[in-house]
Formats: sequence, structure tokens, C-alpha cells
Amino acid sequence: MRLTFLGAAREVTGSMLLVDTDRAAVLIDCGLYQGRRADARQRNAHLPAEALDASAAILTHAHIDHAGNLPVLVRSGWRGAIYTTAATRDLSAYMLRDAARIQQADAEYLNRRHADDPTWQPIAPIYDEDDVAAALEHVVCFPYRRRFEVAAGVTATLYNAGHILGSAQVVLDLEDRGQRRRVVVSGDLGRRGLPIIRDPDPPPLPIDVLVMESTYGDRRHAPVEQMADDLAQAIEQTCARGGKLLIPAFALGRTQEVLLVLHQLHRAGRLPPIPVFIDSPLAIDVTSVFRLHPECFDAETRRFLDGPDDVFGFERVHTTRTREESMAINDVVGPAIIMAASGMAEGGRVLHHLRNLVEDPRNTVLVVGFMAQHTLGRRLVERRPQVKIWGVERDLRAQVVTLDAFSAHADADDLVAYGARCAARRTFLVHGEPTAQEPLRERLAGRGLTVEAPGRGDVIELD
Repeated sequence: MRLTFLGAAREVTGSMLLVDTDRAAVLIDCGLYQGRRADARQRNAHLPAEALDASAAILTHAHIDHAGNLPVLVRSGWRGAIYTTAATRDLSAYMLRDAARIQQADAEYLNRRHADDPTWQPIAPIYDEDDVAAALEHVVCFPYRRRFEVAAGVTATLYNAGHILGSAQVVLDLEDRGQRRRVVVSGDLGRRGLPIIRDPDPPPLPIDVLVMESTYGDRRHAPVEQMADDLAQAIEQTCARGGKLLIPAFALGRTQEVLLVLHQLHRAGRLPPIPVFIDSPLAIDVTSVFRLHPECFDAETRRFLDGPDDVFGFERVHTTRTREESMAINDVVGPAIIMAASGMAEGGRVLHHLRNLVEDPRNTVLVVGFMAQHTLGRRLVERRPQVKIWGVERDLRAQVVTLDAFSAHADADDLVAYGARCAARRTFLVHGEPTAQEPLRERLAGRGLTVEAPGRGDVIELD
């Protein structure tokens, strides 16, 4: 029995793990890598050979860094089943199709922009919407806590991870040549008390091997209760300057959380009378999926559903689907709130708004999610004097405010508590940068645990 770390090893994006025995191999996640454009394109277009040998795949959740390369897997000739929850399947249908459309639009724009450059090598999307449809045909859904057979000698059970709608921890029970092992893959773990979805479930004990995310292994988040106050303050300060508040938000999860908090501020009379634009067709579609899965909601959100108002909308919220509607936001005079994807500012309509807003000091870029290395979002967080948008350097004069109270990831204290409770014989840290992993490893080792942070391509034999 062995683990092969194919992605998100000492980095945050491109999650991909192979768990195999002499009888079967199971791929956990197949995510898009996000980083430097040329490197990302190369890695995403050419999957590791080990991934193509998997008997089956399990998808922890629908975020693109976990699900985004499934179409390439299937297009490469892979014919296995992809197991996940019903909510994740529904969300992935929209997320993957949107990823294909963004690739198409970006390729067309760049090829047109460099058409007169004799050294330019035209680019093509790594997959299209037909590839997405083909991948979705492989998906098989199971609810939480129902055990199912994945492959010969491998059974799995999905437990709520509390990260986004439908997110799952994967509990694998392996049997090979009389040996039995329980491997738990945390996926992305959520925080307790987050709005909308239920808190993470504890996985069943005992656990032999734990593969655990470590995104925020080096820091503590602001309390969840601080979400509303921090957001209200950022809005108030931006309005006082006469500026606009731009939120690069993940269409899945973060947009819905921010909408819910804005609704709460509106109910409490704390939201200024300004328009709120959801400039993301994907976020609009994803929000419709949320309404289909109340079984994933926490008690507070279910009570909200029973009220007279839409959980994810109120009279000041304007949704924009067409390109013309999006461009019309440029003509809005005075303060406004604009939410647009992508969450790491690597593509989508948020680039259009950043181009128009970053050079005006009255405006605010509000960061409410993790920004991976080498992304535009990370350069904004680092407050670089200049940022490149669509190949053009622009002065960053807008205010940049980071609100980590909105993070949907467990923080260092949550991760230590989770790892200590699991008390696995061996723990492997993934989905984290080394600066976050080392403090977490030290804290877990202090609890008597054996903890490692493997690199991409490392193969670990399970004794």
C-alpha cells in the first residue's frame, strides 16, 4: 500500500493524490494548478501517468483546484467512475463548464492581442465544454456516511468537511494480502460556526494514515462573529471616500457567504443605500444549486430559509449575466459593491473591474479568500506597487483590505485539534505552502504525532 503525492504538495493548488494497493489504485481529486501561466498550462495539460492508471476517482469538492482537471483525465482515455456527493456533482457541472469557457475566452483574447507578433505561439484551451460533459458522465453520487465499494479491496465513506456545499472528507478502508489500513483524506476542512453549511464531522477512529490540508497552518483567523463588523467597516470607509468596493470572490462558497452577511447587515440597517452587483454568471448559477441542497445547511440558515426573504438576495442586489450588463457597471456613479470571479483574480470578469479600479485610491479591493503564490490575487495582497492585468502594468493605488474572518478553511488551531483527535500513526500535510506547514508540523509533533510534508511526486510506502 502506498501514497503518491501528485499535486498540492508543498503548494496549495492542483490537488491530486493516488492511493494504491497491489489490487487497485484510487485517485483523490484532480485539480487545476494555478500559478505562473506557462508553468500552469504545462502541468494542467499533461497529467501524471500515475493518475491515468487509477481504477477510480473520488472528488472531495467542486472548487477548481480540486475538480478542475477531471475533463483532461477523461479526455486522456481514462474510463473509471468518479465518486462524490450530489451537491458536489451539481456544482461541478457549472464550475467545469465555466472553466472551459474562461479558457476559451482567454485563448481568443491572447491570440488576437498577439496576432501581429511573429514569435507568438497560438494557444488553445486545455479542454472544452464537450470534455466537461464527457467527464460528468463518469460521476456517481453517494450521500454522507454511506459506505460504498470503490475498487477491489477498497471501500470509502464520505463525511462532511464543512468547507463548502457538498465538501467531503474521504475515509478509505483498504484491504490487501490480509493487511488492513484506514486512510483518511481531509480534503479542505472548514471552520466551526461558518454561515450556511454544517460544521465538519469527526471521522471515525482508529485511523492509520491521515492526509490533511495545511493551508492556514501558520495562523489564526479572526472570529467568525467578526465577519459582519469587518465588512461593514470596509464598506463605510470606501463610501466615505466616494469609491467602489471590489470583491474578487470565489463563485462557489465565498460569494454566497458574503451575500448572506450583506443581507444581515441590510436587515440590521447597517448597509448604506448603495447597489450591490453580483457580476458572475457562474455565481448566479451556483447560488441556484445552493437552494437545491438544504440538507447541507446549518440550523441558522434553515431558519433563514423559512423566513419571507431570499437568503441570497435582497432589493439592492443586481445580478449581471451578459457582457453588456457587466460593462454597464463602469457607468455607475458613486459608491457600489461589486463581486466578481475569479477568487484569485486569475481570470474572469474581476480582471475587467480591476483594470478599471486599481489606479483610483478612492476604491477598495477587498480580499476574502486565500490567494496562492504567483497569482494576481497574491500580488494584490502583497500590495505590489504595480500589478500586471492582461499584460499591462498598472499602478496599484486602490486600498487593499484582507478579511480573513471570511476564510472557509480551518486555521492553525482547528487543524491541530483535528489532527490530534485523529491521532493517526502517520500524518501527511498537503495543500499548504512550506511556511504554513512547518509550524503546523511542529505543533502536531509536540502532541506526539509523526508528521511529514511530502513533495510533489513523492511516493510513501505504508508499513
